[in-house]
Amino acid sequence: MKTKLLIGALALFVTFGVNAQSTELKIGYTSTEYILSLLPAAKQIQKELEDYNNQLTNQLKSKEQTLQEKYQIYQRDLPTMTDVIRKDKEREIQSLENSLRQFQADAQKSFQEKQVALLQPVLENIREAIQNVAKEHNFTHVFNSSSGGMDVLLFAKEENDISDLVLAKLGVAKEENQ
Repeated sequence: MKTKLLIGALALFVTFGVNAQSTELKIGYTSTEYILSLLPAAKQIQKELEDYNNQLTNQLKSKEQTLQEKYQIYQRDLPTMTDVIRKDKEREIQSLENSLRQFQADAQKSFQEKQVALLQPVLENIREAIQNVAKEHNFTHVFNSSSGGMDVLLFAKEENDISDLVLAKLGVAKEENQ
């Protein structure tokens, strides 16, 4: 009985040892920021975002200028205003101030939404390319070495960096990124 138990345990150990060896880890890393910075689409997105930001900034400056002009007129004419006119001008200025604050909040939200809308398809393409490269080169794990200023990866050998493979998968030639 002991012999059968020992043979069974030995067989289980050998089987487990073989399985453990066949599931070898292969870890790679990449920098999505690096990849994104080299994509032609990213340069176009950057230009579109700059243009959109300039439009919003110009509109904001126009609103600020209108408010400033109304306030200066109010200050200049205050000594000669009746109470009814003064209260009306103060409501008008308060309304412009509220409108300006609301525009600032709306503009910031709109800019962020536009940024997400423009970047999302490109980031999805990068994610798919990373997955395809990982599958083609038998990586079991791929880390992002740049994630919002805080690296997810603390150490890696350079030969495990798959960024150039991902760029190639996205159709960006190595000469383009140097």
